[in-house]
Amino acid sequence: MSKPVVVVTGGASGIGAACCAVLAAGGSHVVVADLNEAAGRKVAAEVGGDFFAIDVGDAAGVDAAAEAIEARFGAVSGLVTSAGVIQPPLRPEELGLDLWDRVVHIDQRGTYVSCLAFGRRMAARGTGGAIVNIASVAGSRSMPLHSYAPAKAAVISMTACLSAAWGRDGVRVNSVSPGYTLTPALQAEIEAGRRDTSRLVANAALQRMVKPSEVAEAAAFLLSPAASAISGIDLPVDCGWLAGSNWNTYGGLPSPQQRSA
Repeated sequence: MSKPVVVVTGGASGIGAACCAVLAAGGSHVVVADLNEAAGRKVAAEVGGDFFAIDVGDAAGVDAAAEAIEARFGAVSGLVTSAGVIQPPLRPEELGLDLWDRVVHIDQRGTYVSCLAFGRRMAARGTGGAIVNIASVAGSRSMPLHSYAPAKAAVISMTACLSAAWGRDGVRVNSVSPGYTLTPALQAEIEAGRRDTSRLVANAALQRMVKPSEVAEAAAFLLSPAASAISGIDLPVDCGWLAGSNWNTYGGLPSPQQRSA
C-alpha cells in the first residue's frame, strides 16, 4: 500500500520542519516545500521525503508546483501550510506599508493560494483530503503586530470558509494556532536578549512555552482519520496562553498548590 502524500509549505525550518518529522514518522511520504533549498533538502533527507521549491508569494508558481508534485509523487491527500514571515512589534505609525504588505502577502494570501492549489485538486477528485493551516494565537488577541495578527486572524477565518466550500467534496480544512513556540528562531532571540522568557510564559496556564513537536502532533492529528469528523475549527496549541491571558486583571494566574512530601 502506497504512503499518503503530504505537502508541508515552509517545511525547511521551525514548526514546518517539526511537522515533516512527525508526519513522516506516522507513515506519510512528505514533500518539503520551501524557498530555502539547502535547508529543505536537509529536512527531506532526514525524514526520507522529497524537496520541492515553492514560493507561496507566487500564486501561479504554487499552482504549477502542485501540478508537478502530483505528477511526480501522486495525488496529494494532505497539506500543511506553515510558510510565513513575522514582523517586529511596532506602533502603527512606525510600521511601513511595504512590510505590512509583505506580511499579508505571504501569511494571508500565501496561505490562501496554497490551499487553493492543492485543495481544488482534492475537491475535484472527490476522494477526500485534509488541510491544516498554521495560524497563531496572535489571530485571536490584540497585539502590537498590526500586520501579522490580522493576517493570522484571516487564516482562521479562511479555514472555516474553505471547510464549508469543500466539505461536500470530502475535503476537511482546519487550523492550528500555536502559542509562543520554542523554535530555533525564538531560541536565538532569547539568547540574544531580545525576548524575555518570563514574559513569554507569564500568561500561559502551563507556565511554559510550546515545543514545535507539540504543534506538529496536533497538525498530524487533524490530518489523520482520527479527526475524520473535524472540519472548520481552529485548535490552539498554546500551553493555555489564551485561557490565562486575561488573568492579570485579577492579579495573575494562581501559584501551584502546596503538596505534602
